[in-house]
Amino acid sequence: MDLNEKIDMIGRLYLGLEQIEDCAEFSALIPEVRTNFVYASKEATTPEDVLAVDGRISVADGFPKAIGRIKFGASGYMAHLLLEIRKKDPEIRSIIDFSNNPEIAEFLMAYCKERGWNFSVVDRSFEPENLKDTEGEAISWTVEEAIRGAGGKMPRIFYETSAVGKEPVSILVGKDPLEVAEQICELARTYHSSGQKTR
Repeated sequence: MDLNEKIDMIGRLYLGLEQIEDCAEFSALIPEVRTNFVYASKEATTPEDVLAVDGRISVADGFPKAIGRIKFGASGYMAHLLLEIRKKDPEIRSIIDFSNNPEIAEFLMAYCKERGWNFSVVDRSFEPENLKDTEGEAISWTVEEAIRGAGGKMPRIFYETSAVGKEPVSILVGKDPLEVAEQICELARTYHSSGQKTR
């Protein structure tokens, strides 16, 4: 990765993060494990090639707030998830995670249908026992299931049901952080105006 690509990536993730930090409505969609927002380089092969928010995004004074700075290699699970997604669809370079519960799940289904977005559900109860302790394999299975549930295409949004020790989360994918930030903020505002609460 050359210096120009690094500068471009940092600028795009920073501007996307700025949008999210200005979107109070997204606070209601930040899960207990907090949110991460990640962006892979064009030729990413390891988490070190993935830019993320160190410490994730939490809530401060009613607004989303990055806990640390953005840096390469700052994410584990989300970076691995993005790398697996890119094996299936290299155009996807950025993803963000957010809350899930039955109300959000119902909202997401309708929201995606209205926009003509592919959507799917990954039921963790079907995760093969032999994968539960091998994170890389389990992530690969998750991506395969997300695609299978969306009829063979990578869904714009998918969510995982809960499992032992795992909080259920939703994932939104996109080509770059500016697109992802714009879409997650629009989703959060629509969810907020629908009058539903996460808790």
